[in-house]
Amino acid sequence: MALDLADYERKTREAVMAFWGNRAKALQAKIEAGRADVGERGAVTAGNTMDGFTALLIDLVEANGLGHADIHQKRHVLTLPGYFRPTKLWDILVIHQGRLVAALEMKSHVGPSFGNNANNRAEEAIGSAHDFWTAYREGGFGADTPRPFLGWLMMVEDAPASRSPAKREASPHFPIFPEFRGASYLQRYDLLCQKLVRENLYTAACTLASPREGKDTGAYADLSELTSLRSFVSAFAGHIAAEAARAS
Repeated sequence: MALDLADYERKTREAVMAFWGNRAKALQAKIEAGRADVGERGAVTAGNTMDGFTALLIDLVEANGLGHADIHQKRHVLTLPGYFRPTKLWDILVIHQGRLVAALEMKSHVGPSFGNNANNRAEEAIGSAHDFWTAYREGGFGADTPRPFLGWLMMVEDAPASRSPAKREASPHFPIFPEFRGASYLQRYDLLCQKLVRENLYTAACTLASPREGKDTGAYADLSELTSLRSFVSAFAGHIAAEAARAS
């Protein structure tokens, strides 16, 4: 049976419009309340900007045979045991018949500054994955359970600053890998996601670029085939369908 990708392109455009719209509304609400954070941080700390992507992922679960699974999105039920730390908070958990089917994390990076936080995002993604799979190996999610889906989705503002070559990295003792030389921040995120998948740290990882005008148009772009949204949703839908077949 063919996978059902749940009209993901249309729903992604809607998610992009909601992302930019929710950022603007959250920042305005904080300003009016007299507690706006410095710069762009107010829109980030208000949350809810990725709700449209959450809705898409839920639709994919339901469309591919696991509509009866437990899809957790509330903060108090989103923690999993870690191996190097007690727990890790995820953005979405899919659990079926007591088995962990999928854990997903969604992040965003909006300017004007792209130098700040890019390395932190990378370190967090790598560390979380290593912790997750070590906990899985040690039976942290139950004994003899099928390998879960682990996903990481990154939304980056498509702007001149994110598409321009990033600042030169200082590495006085040894040269940096050639693919990073002259790469923009968008390209660095794409390289990160490609390597996360190729090193089996994540089942699928996606980098999306969207301009602020996406609030009105829903415009977004992929950076490479491996990290494209279609590759991400196809891998996720396939994993869900496999779990549904296993449980039938």
